[in-house]
Amino acid sequence: MKKIFITSIAAIFFISTGLKACDICGCGVGNSYIGILPDFYKHIFGIRYRHNSLFTHIGVGGATTYLTTNENYNIVELWGGWTFGTKIRVMLNIPYSFNDKVNQDVTKAKNGISDISISGYYQLLNKRKTVLKEKLLVQSLWIGGGIKLPSGEYNPADKSVTRQNTNLFQLGTASIDYTLAAMYDIRLQDAGVNFSASYKINTANNYQYAYGNKLSLSSQLYYKIRLGHVTLSPNAGIQFEKACKDIDSNFEVDLSGGKLSLGTFGIESSFNKIAIGANWQTPFSQNLAGSFVKANNRMMLHVSFTL
Repeated sequence: MKKIFITSIAAIFFISTGLKACDICGCGVGNSYIGILPDFYKHIFGIRYRHNSLFTHIGVGGATTYLTTNENYNIVELWGGWTFGTKIRVMLNIPYSFNDKVNQDVTKAKNGISDISISGYYQLLNKRKTVLKEKLLVQSLWIGGGIKLPSGEYNPADKSVTRQNTNLFQLGTASIDYTLAAMYDIRLQDAGVNFSASYKINTANNYQYAYGNKLSLSSQLYYKIRLGHVTLSPNAGIQFEKACKDIDSNFEVDLSGGKLSLGTFGIESSFNKIAIGANWQTPFSQNLAGSFVKANNRMMLHVSFTL
């Protein structure tokens, strides 16, 4: 019995699925990339670890100044997926964040639950046929959407009153946000490529602050290598993110939004009902918050169990 590969879910996460702390490209809830999900038919649950980091207060020409701050976002995420019938899937993400930022050897930390997200998908296409001398061609197309709940703490005192600072160092956004997503996968025997697109719609919170809406696009190549009862799936691809500027009390926040392009590299392994995976993302082009922010490499690890 052949399996269907499913790819990135956008924030949802996370979800992305909005999944974490801030909404600039690639950090916190801005990072909806989760790589290639393990195969599953009915149920799946697991734990993911993400590490994202960035530099803020970057000077002219990328110079480091006494204000330059290193911000780190470490997220441990419980997640699960359920399939109803053959065409409907629902996924839940519960993240817990360990955030810190360091400036001139002074460290500030925030730990706590972040914004929980729920997403649902409907399978529009599930097609299998033999081509090219009995080679199996598999295609699938899923569309869906999600909602992010304001479960993480948002501290308005950490926002710059002059709108000349990034409002990133938060555990949650204090807003209910929505995601639209589509995922297409095509595989010929053991070689495949998948594409995903999502658009996250952010609403204003009770403090009249709305993080900018965000577009995420990704594409990945993968290949399945079978070694006895173990299957390895190395993969590589690209991701593009674009975030609009934040809105604070009907005024645009200058130091927000931007564009980010990354290369992605990962591997998935499965044995019986256990899946283990890792992914690395490295920026190759970025313009975040008017070059006031610089995104660093990201990492993701997961272990999952399928039923």
